[in-house]
Amino acid sequence: MNRPWHAVKVGAGRGWTEFGNSVRSVQDQGYYLFTSGGALAYLFFNRHREIEGTDLSFPVLVIPSLLAFIIIFGLFIGPLFALALEREDGTLLRAKAMPRGMVGYVTGRVVFDSLGILPGLALILIPGAFLFDDLMHRGATGWLMFVGFLVLGILAILPLGLVVGSVIPGVQKAGTWGFLPMIVLAWISGIFAPIQGLWPWLQGVAQTFPVYWFALGMRSAFLPDSAAALELGGSWRTAEMLLVLGAWATVGLALAPPLLRRMARRQAGSTVDAARQAQGQWVK
Repeated sequence: MNRPWHAVKVGAGRGWTEFGNSVRSVQDQGYYLFTSGGALAYLFFNRHREIEGTDLSFPVLVIPSLLAFIIIFGLFIGPLFALALEREDGTLLRAKAMPRGMVGYVTGRVVFDSLGILPGLALILIPGAFLFDDLMHRGATGWLMFVGFLVLGILAILPLGLVVGSVIPGVQKAGTWGFLPMIVLAWISGIFAPIQGLWPWLQGVAQTFPVYWFALGMRSAFLPDSAAALELGGSWRTAEMLLVLGAWATVGLALAPPLLRRMARRQAGSTVDAARQAQGQWVK
């Protein structure tokens, strides 16, 4: 038996099963419906608002960036929190004890987090197509671009979540190491407001990270070419976009395996017990 491939198969099955359980979970369903419903309601009440200098409505312009945020948040925060939590509750220790267990564990994590972004996307895209006219200006080409950028986003962002999750001190630090930096990056990357309103040096900082470029890619897939005039440089800068996202994917895929192996080597029963005791003191 080819053990690595068997571990990958088992891990993929585990990730698929966990995704199915999540979709059927009342708690997760409530989260998806609440967040997506709230966003759609806000966009619907602003559907007649037009963007100055264009013939685009506010919802049509905002939805690509909203989708980018859903994808980025799920691909980065999901594995980060999971690794921090499952390192402390003994899940990783049990995976380490099995032959090729870490291979299966990481495979399952990747499958689950990749699939986990789909419900949020569907709950925005499907109702949005009925609520707002001209949501996708490029037709079939735009949908192909959307899928392509989605795959590139998974390659560029999910490994970063694994990297940060493998070095984070504990689940109590997940907000400081993950949530807050992601919100700040989303803010300076033009997801919540136009990036042109920021100081030039802050625009430069934003353009060194994949968040800005991935959101730009989503907008280039959904919006007409005329909307590129609203972007920095007045164009989609597709070549630079692919180069930066490809570079981040390369860095993340190079760093994630050794850091995950290092994390696995450090897992021991005493480590889990110490983490549980620290968590109990933190809760108190």
